[in-house]
Amino acid sequence: MLQLRPWKVALVVFALLFGVVFTLPNLLPRSVTNSLPGWVPAARLNLGLDLQGGSYLLLEVDTVQLKQEKLNNLTEDVRRVLTQQQILFTGLGASPTAVTVRITNPAQLDAAFKELVKLSAPTAGGGRDLLVTQLADQTLSLAPPPQADAAAVNTAVEQSIEIIRKRIDQLGTREPSITRSGATRIVIEAPGESDPEKLKAVIGKTAKLTFQMVDESVTPEEAASGRVPPGSVLLPSDEAYDRNGVVVKRRVDVSGDMLTDARPSFDQNGRPSLNFRFNGLGTRRFAQITQDNLNKRFAIILDDRVLSAPTINTPILAGSGEIVGNFTEESANQLANMLRSGALPAKLNVQEQRTVGAELGADSIRAGETSLAIGAVAIFAFIILSYGLFGVFAAIALVVNGFLIVGLMSLTQATLTLPGIAGLILTLAVAVDANVLTYERMREEARAGRTPLLAADAGFRRAWVTIFDANVTTLIAAVIMFLAGTGTVKGFAWTLGFGVLTSVFTAVVVTQVLLGWWFRTFKPKTLPIL
Repeated sequence: MLQLRPWKVALVVFALLFGVVFTLPNLLPRSVTNSLPGWVPAARLNLGLDLQGGSYLLLEVDTVQLKQEKLNNLTEDVRRVLTQQQILFTGLGASPTAVTVRITNPAQLDAAFKELVKLSAPTAGGGRDLLVTQLADQTLSLAPPPQADAAAVNTAVEQSIEIIRKRIDQLGTREPSITRSGATRIVIEAPGESDPEKLKAVIGKTAKLTFQMVDESVTPEEAASGRVPPGSVLLPSDEAYDRNGVVVKRRVDVSGDMLTDARPSFDQNGRPSLNFRFNGLGTRRFAQITQDNLNKRFAIILDDRVLSAPTINTPILAGSGEIVGNFTEESANQLANMLRSGALPAKLNVQEQRTVGAELGADSIRAGETSLAIGAVAIFAFIILSYGLFGVFAAIALVVNGFLIVGLMSLTQATLTLPGIAGLILTLAVAVDANVLTYERMREEARAGRTPLLAADAGFRRAWVTIFDANVTTLIAAVIMFLAGTGTVKGFAWTLGFGVLTSVFTAVVVTQVLLGWWFRTFKPKTLPIL
């Protein structure tokens, strides 16, 4: 194993050059790295929230509102289906758990039941996402089963995570950590973003944009007094001439998920506005609505608030338009950002927020650097005092190991956290463990009467099984922590996992090459570790 094979030497040289080249940008000022040629690697380690400072948010999906909105939509579907089939009904409404409706004509009860069953869809588990049951007094109940509710909540959380990621990415925040916590909570760590209110303004807004026709059969004043027609709702408005609100039909004609683009702009009077464009389906629906409703008003609604309610003067066939409201440049840009990333499926409630200051992050970096330096010096002192020259070789392998870890993390743009620094220190100790096992085995072989070269070769071969087993178990633990953990636990596991791989390489291959070179050059008669 101690033969100086060319491939081993080439591999060690390549590893050293790789580690140095990809670690160097972290040691140089940004002004220097920015002036380097484009082909020179310039990727740096991303510092986590605890090192760089930033914002922390704990959000919870509003499952009550999510279920209620689902039932409200179901109510409108029931109204539409029964009206289309000319089935007489009364008492249509939604409770916290179900939608109920009474069929006026007993002869139409079976027909109503069959039509409403069509509103349900099969689920992955083989059931249906909606249970239709017949109650007393010709009443039908439509309720999602518990498994359907749980699936809807799970989908909403996963969708929220992806939408939040898109919104934060458009803010320019580097390497945000967005993870799920429990069934309904989401943890957001945004390094470098010192204002959690800015995050909340972008993240927490549902940004559900809809286009609905205005119900002009009643005035807002009549609606406010309780005379709201079935299938309509009174919504507040941002327009000065609609200060009493706007009565709009509940039916959503075009929704924001049909948008392909949204950009801030300025209208002909120089006021901030928002330009939007629909996809093919949205373009066709918008064209049909504007053709069928000439000289009628339609409302542009954002999160249950009317932005504007213009009159349709001509059909809009191009699939694009402009929203003019009470925007500032910043609010128009934020809204465009949110619409491009998509609407949140449910409201997010802030459960906890905190800010980690840059000074605290700098203190953490200094503490990490100090602990890393103390740990490295202690390890170097131990290994050199215990094994002399061979300890020096082990120390050199540790330095190469450090370069490799930082280089790999820089290449993959991994985020370094304070626990990650702890993982780095632990990695150095684990790497020394492999050298200790190897050198102690060499001592035993030499004391048994083997020549120095045979003792060293046997030491590597017989220690390898133990080194492999120990590091595989550590690697398994790191993988489990990375998959099951969140936030800083992932940072620790990521660094530890990288460290296990590089420490095995440096403790075995790099040390073998150094010892092989020493044996070939000096041809020793005894081992310097006896």
